[in-house]
Amino acid sequence: MAKGFNRPAGGGGQSGMMQQLQRLQQQMAEAQEKLAQETVTATAGGGAVKVTMTGDQKCQAVEIDPAILKEADAEMLQDIILTAINLALDKSRELQEQVMGPLASGLPH
Repeated sequence: MAKGFNRPAGGGGQSGMMQQLQRLQQQMAEAQEKLAQETVTATAGGGAVKVTMTGDQKCQAVEIDPAILKEADAEMLQDIILTAINLALDKSRELQEQVMGPLASGLPH
């Protein structure tokens, strides 16, 4: 049998796949733009430290309650800040998964 037997004339499968990939690429770009605009917030130390991060994992703000500065030593404050940042990163990754996850199912296998 000759190569290409039973294939659609004109190679229509590749054209359709290219269009699907272009649509998916556009949807991914839109999702990334949306992630850059959405924010998540995490707190630690009973609300003493609050970190706000975008969905594309850029830290936008760190707020420290001035009262904690009177009570905490440097090591304790560092731990609280680190905890808040890691919690915000986790929330940002969850948001990213929610937004980008459905697009991954559209990728050709």
